[in-house]
Amino acid sequence: MTRLKKGEDKPIKKKQCKKDELRETWTRKADFLLSVIGFAVDLANIWRFPYLCFKNGGGAFLIPYTLMVLIAGVPLFYMELALGQYYRKGAVTTWGWICPLFKGIGYCVIMIAFYTDFFYNVIIAWALHFFLKSFTTHLPWASCGNDYNSAMCYEPSWNDDKDNECVQPLNKSGMGLISAAEEYFYKEFLGLHMPGAANSSVAHSLSNLGSLNWEMVFCLLLVYIICYFSLWKGIKMSGKV
Repeated sequence: MTRLKKGEDKPIKKKQCKKDELRETWTRKADFLLSVIGFAVDLANIWRFPYLCFKNGGGAFLIPYTLMVLIAGVPLFYMELALGQYYRKGAVTTWGWICPLFKGIGYCVIMIAFYTDFFYNVIIAWALHFFLKSFTTHLPWASCGNDYNSAMCYEPSWNDDKDNECVQPLNKSGMGLISAAEEYFYKEFLGLHMPGAANSSVAHSLSNLGSLNWEMVFCLLLVYIICYFSLWKGIKMSGKV
């Protein structure tokens, strides 16, 4: 070791980083960008937003929605990313370091994500079910010749031979008709109607939930398995997914 002259600073020893202090990094910038986009643009934007837009006035709904996104949504989203980038901790620890009273915000963030995953994963399981059922020559929701169909089921039809000709109007609004696809979804898939019922009224309620739909249980379990293996190695795996 070299001797230090009078007035010189002592050499600073380099601290050894512990294994748990090492921070995971993204493999590429594109992985981080795609993960953030996937976090921001979820089923609420793709599946739920058109419904809310239609229910609340159509195009007029876009004006307050855009203003709230710019005033509140984007700043809060950026703040969440900035806090996570700076503190490098979870939601509870990050808000606890800002102010101990703010730990409740961190717990709320976790609980919101926890409960949101329940119905979002169910919707994904629905899509997975229809995806698997589509690998058949005859789609089960395309016709009314199934055991669960009622007498009020109808199959949509069209005629490609004639153009620009008026047809005799039929008032079908009061007939209680239901399409084959709708009956498949409510009666066969969700099991909300009794099989073989003459009409399409709901037979099951919160007091009578019926038996488990094992096809749905399998699809939901498969969705959770896919989510687990997409995240079990951290951001290096989730970025590629």
